[in-house]
Amino acid sequence: MPALINPSILSADFANLERDLQAIATADYVHVDVMDNHFVPNLTLGLPVVRRIAEVAPVPLDVHLMIEDADRWAPEYAAAGAASVTFHAEATQAPVRLARELRSRGVRAGIALRPASPVEPLLDLLPEFDMLLVMTVEPGFGGQSFIEGMLPKIRRARAALDASGGDTWIQVDGGVARDTIGRIADAGANVFVAGSAVYGAPDVAAEIAALRSLAGAGA
Repeated sequence: MPALINPSILSADFANLERDLQAIATADYVHVDVMDNHFVPNLTLGLPVVRRIAEVAPVPLDVHLMIEDADRWAPEYAAAGAASVTFHAEATQAPVRLARELRSRGVRAGIALRPASPVEPLLDLLPEFDMLLVMTVEPGFGGQSFIEGMLPKIRRARAALDASGGDTWIQVDGGVARDTIGRIADAGANVFVAGSAVYGAPDVAAEIAALRSLAGAGA
């Protein structure tokens, strides 16, 4: 699988959001973090803003829902223009049903796990999802340090997918930077969310290219 770089606009300048979206035109997706101040202790943006981002973004939207009641709200983000919608396993009552509904709407369906949530209950269900997001920081805030203990979780998920022949992507979000992306790719991830590493770089396009190259070398 190719290495995909999805910059997170959580680290963008929200006063100049369209400018910062255009700055990542060489990325694969734009990662949009939706937080409700209930599932996580932070509040970001909702449906109207995501709808508008979808209209002006130069790359498809990878929406990560860190919200309660994902069964109710995830389809709304599909309708808002997202190409991929990821919801948390901890915030849904019927993850397979929800994934099938999202897929029926023509979007990729992802399921996410907090660092403390085990991957084992999902291993047999992974073919029902287009992507597994392994959080390598606690969800809710950007700029946190990578949790090394998540690498074995990524390896177990990759081993299960390889054994089953599944083509589910593995995404990692949290602390992705030049010094970590090679190890993450080597563990089996192929989709990388990078916020401060990209938007904090002096040359955003060059940083995206560097991360993509390092991920490819580590895989």
